[in-house]
Amino acid sequence: MESGGSSGIWEKIKGYNFDAFLEKNKIVIVLLLLGLILLGLGIFYFRNNNFIDSGKIEVLETPTGSQKKEGDILVEISGGVEKPGVYKLSSDSRIEDLLVQSGGLTADADRSWMEKYINRAAKLADGQKIYIPRVDEQSDILSAKNYEGYQTASSVQGSASENLININTANLKELDTLPGIGPVYGQSIIDHRPYSSVEELMSKGALKKSVYEKIKDKVTLY
Repeated sequence: MESGGSSGIWEKIKGYNFDAFLEKNKIVIVLLLLGLILLGLGIFYFRNNNFIDSGKIEVLETPTGSQKKEGDILVEISGGVEKPGVYKLSSDSRIEDLLVQSGGLTADADRSWMEKYINRAAKLADGQKIYIPRVDEQSDILSAKNYEGYQTASSVQGSASENLININTANLKELDTLPGIGPVYGQSIIDHRPYSSVEELMSKGALKKSVYEKIKDKVTLY
């Protein structure tokens, strides 16, 4: 019976008019073939595109162990902040962004000093350091000045940073000790405070470039 059944099926297949079937359904068949071709092209493009994108990934190790992308900057903040350290930020970041990243000010941070000398809207530069003093540090500095007869920063012995004059806090007498800075330029520096970078002495119009070049290595911000 099996042989007879198979033979009957084969006879039906041979007797079937495939030409008529193809002629009747050619549009459906063509559309089906086009769909399969497009599906194949889509799979090929997806795999190839993923392969190309994966080849563009490049990891650059920074001192903090994070990835530094093109256009990012590394800046440091220390002193009276909750999380001092080096942070990776976008190149258009401001001091306010850095303060937020570092967890904000500590309870003993000198907020009065901050309000006077830190411009939170100032743009950060790659490699810049921001130092937020604590209240007790300011008291120590004033005590030392009173003990030494209010000496200028340039006369204090110690590290290189202690020998620099702070353009955000120095008085006219201290500024006058800088080369090329007389009463006029000294007052101009005071009038254009606060500064978030030494370069702002020029960009804010406090000093001419020729005068700035003479003192740029003798001043500091913090």
